[in-house]
Amino acid sequence: MVHVLPRARRLTGPLVALLVGGLLVSVAPVAAAATGDDGGAVTVSEERVAVPAGPGEPGSVGIDTSLYVPASATAATPAPAVLVAHGFGGSKQSVDRDARELAARGYVVQTWTARGFGASGGTIGLNDPQREVADASRLLDRLAARPEVAQDGAGDPRAGVTGGSYGGGLALLLAGTDPRIDALAPVMTWNDLGQSLFPNNAVPAGEDLPGTPAAAADGPDGVFKSGWAGVFFGSGGRVAGGSGGSGGPDDSSGSGGSDGTGDSGGSAGPGGSGDSASDDAAGGGGSSAGGSGGSGGSDAPGAGSSAGSGGPAGGAVPGSAAPGAGGVPEAPSAAVPGAQVTCGRFAADVCAAYAEAARSGRVSPELAALLRRSSPATVTGRIAAPALLVQGEQDTLFGLDQADANAREIAANGTPVSVLWFAGGHDGSAPDSEVRARIGDWFDQHLRGEPAADGTTGALAEAPFAYQVRSNVRTRGDTPTGRTVLADGYPGLTGGATPATPVPLSGGEQVVAHPPGGNPAAITSLPGLGSALGSLGSLGSLSSLAAPGQSARFVSEPVAEAMQPSGAARTTVRIARVPGQPAPSTAVLFASVSALSPDGRSTLLGNAVAPLRVGVPADGSPVEVAVTLPGVVAPVTAGSRLQVQFATTDQSYDSGTDPAVWRVSPGGDGTLSVPQVPGRTESAGTVPLWPVLGIAGVLAAALAAWLVTRYRSRRADPDAADAAADGSGDEVPPLQVSGLAKTYRNGFRAVSDVSLTVPRGAVLGLLGPNGAGKTTVLRMLLGLIAPTGGEMRAFGRPIRPGAAVLSRIGAFVEGPGFLPHLSGAENLRLYWQATGRPPEQARMAETLEIAGLGDSVHRKVGTYSQGMRQRLAIAQAMLGLPELLILDEPTNGLDPPQIHAMRELLRRYASAGRTVLVSSHLLSEVEQTCTDVVVMHRGTVVASGTVAELTAAGGGSSFTVDDTGRTAGILAGLDGVSDVITGDEPGVVHAHLDGVARADAVAALVGAGVAVSAAGPRGRLEDAFLELVGPEGRDVSGGGS
Repeated sequence: MVHVLPRARRLTGPLVALLVGGLLVSVAPVAAAATGDDGGAVTVSEERVAVPAGPGEPGSVGIDTSLYVPASATAATPAPAVLVAHGFGGSKQSVDRDARELAARGYVVQTWTARGFGASGGTIGLNDPQREVADASRLLDRLAARPEVAQDGAGDPRAGVTGGSYGGGLALLLAGTDPRIDALAPVMTWNDLGQSLFPNNAVPAGEDLPGTPAAAADGPDGVFKSGWAGVFFGSGGRVAGGSGGSGGPDDSSGSGGSDGTGDSGGSAGPGGSGDSASDDAAGGGGSSAGGSGGSGGSDAPGAGSSAGSGGPAGGAVPGSAAPGAGGVPEAPSAAVPGAQVTCGRFAADVCAAYAEAARSGRVSPELAALLRRSSPATVTGRIAAPALLVQGEQDTLFGLDQADANAREIAANGTPVSVLWFAGGHDGSAPDSEVRARIGDWFDQHLRGEPAADGTTGALAEAPFAYQVRSNVRTRGDTPTGRTVLADGYPGLTGGATPATPVPLSGGEQVVAHPPGGNPAAITSLPGLGSALGSLGSLGSLSSLAAPGQSARFVSEPVAEAMQPSGAARTTVRIARVPGQPAPSTAVLFASVSALSPDGRSTLLGNAVAPLRVGVPADGSPVEVAVTLPGVVAPVTAGSRLQVQFATTDQSYDSGTDPAVWRVSPGGDGTLSVPQVPGRTESAGTVPLWPVLGIAGVLAAALAAWLVTRYRSRRADPDAADAAADGSGDEVPPLQVSGLAKTYRNGFRAVSDVSLTVPRGAVLGLLGPNGAGKTTVLRMLLGLIAPTGGEMRAFGRPIRPGAAVLSRIGAFVEGPGFLPHLSGAENLRLYWQATGRPPEQARMAETLEIAGLGDSVHRKVGTYSQGMRQRLAIAQAMLGLPELLILDEPTNGLDPPQIHAMRELLRRYASAGRTVLVSSHLLSEVEQTCTDVVVMHRGTVVASGTVAELTAAGGGSSFTVDDTGRTAGILAGLDGVSDVITGDEPGVVHAHLDGVARADAVAALVGAGVAVSAAGPRGRLEDAFLELVGPEGRDVSGGGS
């Protein structure tokens, strides 16, 4: 459905040249930036370093390392150093890009492959302080001996540390155990590994919670995050590293070995994380979400370089070679006699603890102790180095609550802390260039003493707290863009607690059931794919994938103003048993918050849930607990409602196997407390500047060319320039067509010599069988296709694409394309705005009165019947009350009452002197609605005139008699009479007299004893139509071309 407006003519050669030039302007700066070079050379040296195997373990373990030294770092001009740790499942190759970026800023950069991964030896201890963390301290010892590295004292290099996920955990643990670390920037990592893998976001109601934005309740006996735990164990549990030939540990000799496996890659910014969905660093193997990924390419065939005798701890292994030069990685634990094959490269205690958790779904004392050992929470109270905590907003593994806890605990020492939340994470994208630059600025500030104001990230470098708000715009590389909000401080650390808005919730007590075995389970996200699943259809649409009866939902009223949740919302809930129904001693539920937009879409904020395990009294009395929802940054538009849901299952967690039924209701004051951290918007990185300027240049050139073309067209057709404005042409018919023809390139002739005139105030029906050419004529009349012959004039002005006179024509062809979530009135206003014409010219009130929509115009179109949609479509074509209205099949799909209403609508419209052209296949409706008719057949006009003129020429007669059977026989016996029909109407016989006088037919009937009460012309348009087009005309349609 279109409302025809003037249209610019085809772009000419000069305009194409301008467009090409504009594209070059927009691309050139990007190309220049991409080919830029800082000019500094970086030397990379690889070395295998021997470190002690571990407490009580004999021998040593070989660690695969790389050292990046910029040309500017010399003994005369030493530079600070930065250790960059990789993510779980990765290797030193995973962070090559990050290392080179920091080296380009003048830092000496140390990378290594953690024990148990890639070409390094040993087993995975989950950042055991006496193994992996001690390994990093020994690398600090080596940096203390390098003349290119700046020193703060004997054996004390000036050094920082960064890393993503697994590497971020190591950065925190190293800073808390080795005071030589001078600055750190952990990325999307954990505070308490036990709380991360066994979270419980419920505590007794009334218990005090921290006032920071994303602080989570930390209840005991959490719910097993089985999905992510399986990803971790799967990526570390594979047998890797090659056979090792006959060689063994580093302190023995060997004869070489077979190829080692590659590394799973995936950088996540500085200290990139192999366990994040991210852009791979150079040489990275492309593992996503911690999976086992592809090969990284660090290992080469062990072709004969044997391991020599052991050296001192922290020294290079004599006789060893760097990977890629014949080095031999140690055999994995599974290759050692007696080791569990199912453990892969995990340490035996880690493997046994995971196996128990996978069987029981609960955390054992042994596993709790092991996870506590690997948690930065044990050392954050000793971190004195300034910390930049970078955490992802799309992260169901290590949420914003983990960085929040790190910030509280480190700041409690008086240590400077800055927090940055970015629009990515383990379920989203890697840190973008702005975040990586922010990390570089942090090291510049705290390792070199450069002022924060001089940072490359501008105001972001000075902000103690910032968070990114994702938009729907994407740049190259599919990286989400958006704005960054800069706050004056991290609430709860500086100043008061986080500002929060209470949102009342409605909904009474609801009963929910947990199915036996925990299946079917709700799907809200899958490890590493949360944001991807959320983008199927509407973002977060998976929030509704909970089986019926498994969830309780409490909904707010529409919010009056837009909100910007920035942190973890809080609420209170009551849980009780249902008498006579099964239930274990504890209830496991999964809480989430969704935004319900006015059009009915549901968006799960953060694509995450908050699990809770609550002990419930056996006597049926309720227990009330305070619940913290997942930490999120998610804009909520005005008019949206917030929904809090408590489900009994979630695919990513172990909800147990026992069947259970619970009563769930809002607790406390029945509100949801939504944190909103105020700040100022930094938009410098929202959209790349040069492409935007280039696009603006292209648009400006296109506009200039259009204006020139428009000016020239008006000069070429001066009489059309003012046709719409002055109403000239009123003395001529609204539509005149003469000799119109259309022949397509393949030779098919759709229309041939069509001529017609539509008088003012007429309702003209265009009739014809399939293929008659009706639709082709309409398309030419609307300027949608050009004729190959003939002439068309509206109000005396030529009709052509872009003609000004087209603004005096309204049209409804094919579907109207209404937006179902908007009301009829909103659809009409939106459509008129798109025309660019002043609102007062729409004459909305008059149009709605003619259309007769009444109060229904304020209802959503999605609730309309087919008849109401058709009326709204015609009302849209009537906007501005155009003098000529062209409608194609306006009664399609309508029932008889709706057709009658449509007939009256068209009559009212034409009653004020306006003109209507209707293409229809309903002959009876044309006969009752139209004043004039044009009949087309095989591309040409075969008849035209008023309805009365055509029906009178049909030749049919009707006789009202007392005996239809005898009448039919008598008429059939008269010479020349044909097509005798009975049964259409009671007591009526129709016949085609073919020249027999009607009086003679009546005399014959009366003479035979038939009583004739009436006789006259049949007068049906159908008869005239069939005479004109023949029997094929019985299949009539308005859709012919």
